Amino acid sequence: MWQVVYIATDESEACKIKERLTKEGFLVKIEAMDDGGYQILVPEIEAEDVHQFLNESY
Repeated sequence: MWQVVYIATDESEACKIKERLTKEGFLVKIEAMDDGGYQILVPEIEAEDVHQFLNESY
């Protein structure tokens, strides 16, 4: 099961975040939202580690 870990405001931000997470070895999917935002999704088992990485990186 996939879990949303971040909502990006545009596609370029979503791609940058995906690239950083992928370089760290995480599996990542991006899904467009109806309001123009983009959801960053990772496997549920990795969500806590991804949150920690994002909090330390940003």
